[in-house]
Amino acid sequence: MRKTRATMHGAISIVNAIATGNGSSLGISLRVTAEAELGRGRGVRFLTGRNEDRLVNNIVRNTMPKEMIENNLITIRVKSEIPIGYGLKSSSAVSNAVALACSRLARDDIDEDTVLDAAVRASLDAKVSMTGAYDDATACYFGGFTVTDNYSRKLIRREPAPENLHSIIFLPRNIPRGDVHRLSTLSDLFTDAFRLAEAGEYWKAMKLNGVLACAALSSRYAPIMATLEHGALAAGISGNGPSVAAVAYEDEVDEIQSALSKFEGRTIISKVNNQRASVEILNG
Repeated sequence: MRKTRATMHGAISIVNAIATGNGSSLGISLRVTAEAELGRGRGVRFLTGRNEDRLVNNIVRNTMPKEMIENNLITIRVKSEIPIGYGLKSSSAVSNAVALACSRLARDDIDEDTVLDAAVRASLDAKVSMTGAYDDATACYFGGFTVTDNYSRKLIRREPAPENLHSIIFLPRNIPRGDVHRLSTLSDLFTDAFRLAEAGEYWKAMKLNGVLACAALSSRYAPIMATLEHGALAAGISGNGPSVAAVAYEDEVDEIQSALSKFEGRTIISKVNNQRASVEILNG
């Protein structure tokens, strides 16, 4: 029977979109793969290893013809390198990967806008995103920098990032996420951060976003400051936290990682990603 595999990458925040509906993200190389397979039977079976069955079910039904689901067993497998629940766009990466694998399973031609739209709609329906996270979805799909209007699903700006950049991601231990609804209290200042990203001033935008997100979410700023003091180009809270993401050239990575070691948690190093998503037919 026919089987497909899609490969997607993760992302980190430049500007959080919750406050204004406008956001910016940067692709990183942590990877998600999703396989979709047609078999004998009917309905949808999930072998995801994740607690996202509702999200995956929504994506399958948004991307595949009803008669194909009714006349076949659709099996979905997901593998992810992205830590869940830290603001590293794991849901967007999974949504995109499943949508792309299912779209290729159902038809030979792939329309990227349709794939992204299906992933965003499924995220909203499953309530894993407040805005649909179009900024995250596009950064995961295309790589590089993306700047978006999430509510209208408009890609305002997209460009590759320098290839010699790395993201240093700090995952604090036993730190809960803050109240994301408080982000809107600082919406005028998040608009300023977005304007910087819109103008291509990504590092200024990311640093301002970091200050604002820490203030609104009651997060510690010390790990962010430590990365900046040791050579990071920019740093901030990724998504709604609690992870801290810094961006630096390769020569600065070890020193930044050492500076973060005094805080309780663990660190992941990932190259910045400019590679767009891909999908292949495995058989059939």
